[in-house]
Amino acid sequence: MKDIFEKIKENRGPLGQYSQVGHGYFFFPKLEGPISNRMQFRGKDVLTWSLNNYLGLANHPEVREADAKASTDWGLAYPMGARMMSGNSNFHEQLEAELSAYVGKEDTILLNYGYQGMASTIDALVDRNDVIVYDSESHACIMDGMRMHVGKRFVYQHNDIESLRTQLGRAKKLVENTNGGVLVITEGVFGMAGDQGKLKEIVELKSEFDFRLFVDDAHGIGTMGPRGAGTGEEQGCMDGIDVYFGTFAKSFALIGGFISSEEKIVEYLRYNTRSQIFAKSLPMPIVIGALKRLELMRDQPQHKENLWKIVNSLQSKLLANGFNLGRTNSPVTPVFLSGGPFEAANVILDLRENHGIFCSMVIYPVVPKDTIMLRLIPTASHTEEDVLYTIDIFTKVKDKLQNGFYAKDKIVYA
Repeated sequence: MKDIFEKIKENRGPLGQYSQVGHGYFFFPKLEGPISNRMQFRGKDVLTWSLNNYLGLANHPEVREADAKASTDWGLAYPMGARMMSGNSNFHEQLEAELSAYVGKEDTILLNYGYQGMASTIDALVDRNDVIVYDSESHACIMDGMRMHVGKRFVYQHNDIESLRTQLGRAKKLVENTNGGVLVITEGVFGMAGDQGKLKEIVELKSEFDFRLFVDDAHGIGTMGPRGAGTGEEQGCMDGIDVYFGTFAKSFALIGGFISSEEKIVEYLRYNTRSQIFAKSLPMPIVIGALKRLELMRDQPQHKENLWKIVNSLQSKLLANGFNLGRTNSPVTPVFLSGGPFEAANVILDLRENHGIFCSMVIYPVVPKDTIMLRLIPTASHTEEDVLYTIDIFTKVKDKLQNGFYAKDKIVYA
């Protein structure tokens, strides 16, 4: 019999194998200072494009005041216990009611963590007789939720409606023999490539295939739609989304999340979503802080307007300078370059050490081999000067990459 620790020591995993050379720099870096467009990395000022602070609310004075007052008034322990047992409050119920009104659904359940809650909600919604049909580029929390599903699941090619139609046909035949149902899962905005899920076209298939639609709109809530109520609002099909997921970790600049749906479904989830039944309730400062953030999202549209000014400026100038942004039609801004992992590492070193730009790097297997993706997250805190500087430096870096500079067997900074 083999010691399971020996297996772990021999195989550190696809990312863990690089931990000794990348920890603290490429992985688990520490950005310090007030959350903003400019922070500190390893003692140096950097222009950062890696924070999911879309609306710039993290350090908004009203938000900071609300967070501080709630922490003083309530502390981090209250309410003590799980919602079902002893952890409920009027503020929790108020937040659920206001979220329901914001996204146009009958009821809402709060989630302690978006990732955990998403996975657990999938587990609660389906049983062994049901079939899940999901987009091939679904987020890891969706994949982990489906790993708990003991029934069948079919994957369709990313945003390919004909592929979805084929898989729905397979699912429909299967559930006719099991007396089950079909749940389609996709995303409002895909967080890596930045393209919107084809929600309106998916909704149009419901009359033909009789399924329910679950949408993960982590990157859409607060950023998409006339009121910021999400990608369903953006595409005019919110009513066709049966189960709507939003997170507090992006536009809200907080932690936690929520599920909105019809009243009977949310009631069922309150009593059957294990990650919420058996976990401590969201602390009061988080709940009151979320209420303040939601108020600003509703009543101060200038935050979303400022975000989109930066998004449009950044993306249009990148395109004008010959950069490949893939298929994004959201604030998420991927910049695709050609090069291997060693070149990618040197690009990031050059950007951070010589030019003071901090952005995330994505390489194979998330993107194809010999592809480098620099992932930029514009926010309302960024300025036009930030955009112009980034375009200038990215253009120089692209030229150096094409000329083989980063392929040298050396580190590119002193």
